[in-house]
Amino acid sequence: MRPRKALGKTITSSKSRHHCTVVFATTRPPPLLELDDFPQAELSTREQDVIFDETRMAMHPENSGSEKKILVEVEHTTNGAGTPGGTEENQTGEGQVENGRTIEENRSDELRTDLGDDTDGIFNNGCNQQDMHALLNFKQGVTDPSAVLSSWTTQLDCCHWKGVICSNITSRVTGISLPCSTTPPIYRDEEDKSHCLTGSIRLSLLLVELEFLEYLNLRNNDFLALQFDYLHNHNCHNLSIPTSSHSQCVNSSTLRHLDLAANWNLVISSLQWLPYISTLEYLNLCSVDLSEETNWLPLVTKLSSLSVLNMCDSKLKDLSLSLQYANFTALQVLDLSGNEFKSELPKWLFNLSSTVYILDLSYNSLMGHLPKDLLNLRELEDLVMYSNNFDGPIPDWLGDFKHLKALILAANMFSGSIPTNLGNLSTLITLDVGFNTLTGVVSKRNLAKMSKLKSLCISSYSTLIFDFDSDWTPPFQLEELALKFSNPDLPAWLYTQRSIESLTIFESSFEAPHRFWNFVSSVIELILQGNSIVANMSNVLLNSTLVILESNGLKGCLPQLSPNVVIGSLLNNLLSGELSPLLCGHNVSNGKNNLLFLDISLNNLSGGLTNCWKNWKSLVAIHLGNNNLSGKIPPSLGFLSNLTSLHLHENNLHGEIPLSLHNCHSLLIFNVRNNRLSGNIPDWVSHGVLALQLRSNHFSGKISPQICEMSSLIVLDIAQNTISGHIPSCLGNIKTLLFNNVSRHKLSFQFPSAVPNRNMKTDDSLELVTKGQVLQYGKNLHFMTLIDMSSNNLSGTIPPQLFSLIGLHSLNLSNNKLGGEIPNEIGNMKNLESLDFSTNQLGGKIPKSLSRLSFLGYLNLSFNNLTGKIPSGTQLQGFSVLSYMGNHDLCGPPLTKSCFPDDEHNNRELVHEDGNQFKFLTWFYIGMESGFVTGFLGVCCIFHSQRREGVMKLRRREDDGEVLTSNVSSDELNI
Repeated sequence: MRPRKALGKTITSSKSRHHCTVVFATTRPPPLLELDDFPQAELSTREQDVIFDETRMAMHPENSGSEKKILVEVEHTTNGAGTPGGTEENQTGEGQVENGRTIEENRSDELRTDLGDDTDGIFNNGCNQQDMHALLNFKQGVTDPSAVLSSWTTQLDCCHWKGVICSNITSRVTGISLPCSTTPPIYRDEEDKSHCLTGSIRLSLLLVELEFLEYLNLRNNDFLALQFDYLHNHNCHNLSIPTSSHSQCVNSSTLRHLDLAANWNLVISSLQWLPYISTLEYLNLCSVDLSEETNWLPLVTKLSSLSVLNMCDSKLKDLSLSLQYANFTALQVLDLSGNEFKSELPKWLFNLSSTVYILDLSYNSLMGHLPKDLLNLRELEDLVMYSNNFDGPIPDWLGDFKHLKALILAANMFSGSIPTNLGNLSTLITLDVGFNTLTGVVSKRNLAKMSKLKSLCISSYSTLIFDFDSDWTPPFQLEELALKFSNPDLPAWLYTQRSIESLTIFESSFEAPHRFWNFVSSVIELILQGNSIVANMSNVLLNSTLVILESNGLKGCLPQLSPNVVIGSLLNNLLSGELSPLLCGHNVSNGKNNLLFLDISLNNLSGGLTNCWKNWKSLVAIHLGNNNLSGKIPPSLGFLSNLTSLHLHENNLHGEIPLSLHNCHSLLIFNVRNNRLSGNIPDWVSHGVLALQLRSNHFSGKISPQICEMSSLIVLDIAQNTISGHIPSCLGNIKTLLFNNVSRHKLSFQFPSAVPNRNMKTDDSLELVTKGQVLQYGKNLHFMTLIDMSSNNLSGTIPPQLFSLIGLHSLNLSNNKLGGEIPNEIGNMKNLESLDFSTNQLGGKIPKSLSRLSFLGYLNLSFNNLTGKIPSGTQLQGFSVLSYMGNHDLCGPPLTKSCFPDDEHNNRELVHEDGNQFKFLTWFYIGMESGFVTGFLGVCCIFHSQRREGVMKLRRREDDGEVLTSNVSSDELNI
């Protein structure tokens, strides 16, 4: 996945190449909810045609003269990176049922039929023993946590093993299809792959021993290595290591389709082995780490039969600019999106001898003008250059393409006007030129002949004027429209579009009368963000599955939501009134609502939270912060057993948190900061909670040890309350904070959209106090680990066990009554970035181990009773005097108060050449008692007698009185 820049919460969509790409720029006020693009999630029609065209002959032995059949698997619902611009998700869950059977079972049967695998056929003679042993050897290198390969036993014919496809004539294995199905979770950014296959892919073994293997799909698993360890040939090694003997390992490969995409942790350091699989027609290595392979292009061009090449999100850096020609003789689909190319387009791209239909170079850092040599790819159907650094005008010669279906140039640095010549693209389905610095006028001339247009996205960071006749009727019927314009009104032709499924308007100004809301009631996705809209929402009924109406200045009372609404966000408007009309109306009492996500933050709502939440049991996330809501938290919230995120911050709520919320077993984020809530800290919160934010309330009592059982906790914020007692030592047992790899998942929601091939995503966010300032954490929230107990009445000492939380980034215990010394164990917190112990009663010396915290960027130990010298080291000396002020007995840099040399400097020894060591008193503690003169004269005698014997060894002596140094003058000693 390739998320764009976001502010606060984000909504993203996973979509195909024939959808607009919608990304919102920062507005004033900045939008807290954005729509962002993810690349397509399915094989394009052209890509399917390429595969089927090339394999149709092989599928029929009577035509090809071959008994072998190739498996062609097209997973329309799979988000595997195996598609051009593909993402890593698969929207098909393993448990989903279709016609009484799982989708995986139905699909497996379809695939077997495609291969001609009919086990009841008269030609089937059972599994070949050589193939069976090869498969069992392959299984040995695989870790199978969910027993996917449980059927791979000698007790069952291997042609009946899961994922194994055999020819119905020869019974030889011709295909292996073991993609892992993962369902995007509702509240995490990435799917859980703990059930997927992992370990090593023993590719050479399969290619050598399965001599009829044509299809291999291991997409979306969690393999870690690609190995070549064929047992009978010791010259074959790891495929990451180039060797001249690979040709001996693979000399008769029949493999045509290889898909290893979306194995995110798979690193392939070398592709030297690739040319030996010379029969490949389809290669998919998307989301596999190829960063160490700098010579990838010459190696891939040796595959003379290659038709589809997908190497998106593979960390490639070199486009071989010096190469004039790339010997792709059969290539039709080229996807290199999401890599790290930082150059102009290479010349070899324009000199391809094959007929390329799809070219996707999006999500790179390519630069320069688009060269006219692109017209050499005259059969091009999809040109996708989204999110690069191309500049200059959009070339008018793009209108000369005869077969172009998708032209996506959004999120670049193009300037000037949109050329009218683009209006000649009569075959165009998708036109996306948004998020550039385009100027000028857009009129019907730009769209005149686009009768097949389905997706249109036009926006600019500059001034773009729409100049359409009020009676103009476009020749197209759009399914998706995204606009940003400078006109004061909506274009009149909008109302002629009767097939729109997704409508996005942002950073524009217009009036929205009842006609507009009636028109959008049939739209599946309605996104209005950062606009200035004149509208009263009091009598509006919202009917879209996705409703994003953010930062538009909307007024009136809350609108009504139909049961069709799944995601509803009205944040950052001027809406007023109470929640009751929305939540307790007669139209919601039947409990048939489908609402999962509700955000009405940053409005002027008043009144109570109502007690009608039992009508909304489907809710997963509730955001009602930054309003004027009052009263108590209603018990009916306990009916929301699926609730994972609850934000009620910055309102006027009071009373205790109801015990009924213990029924919210799925709760992960609980944010009630800045209210007037009271009582004890709730100890019934789910053990799986990730963030508990109770700061700035009236909570009292002691910290319950039950908080220590919240093993997944990454944010504990109970600051600015009246909590008393000791800090529980068991806090050092919070499992998530014991390690540095706190969370690999972002705290975000994903919802399937009613529009095909989309996933909607919104990031959760929290406002946290760290490093001496208030910071908003959204997309990076999962990286932040924090404990803030500041401004309470905590007493006692700081338990050393607390410093075993080496994954903690921010620790704030300031403004309490903590005493004792700072434990030396604090040096264990290697990842600590912010530490605040200020305004307590801590004493003793600052531990030297504190100077080892190399990531520490903020330190405040002020106003305690710390003593002695600040430990040496650039880390602690780099902080200002404000970090240490109010500790009267502290000395040393960065303070101006000087210290006397410490022990390691005072116990200096001087050795005479004959080996005798002598000692001398260099520091004096001089008292006012009568023995002063005697003691001093004795020292002088020692000095006089020992100076004749050579170099002396120094020592320190302590006595009552003032501290002096050995350099004190005779005047200062009153001699």
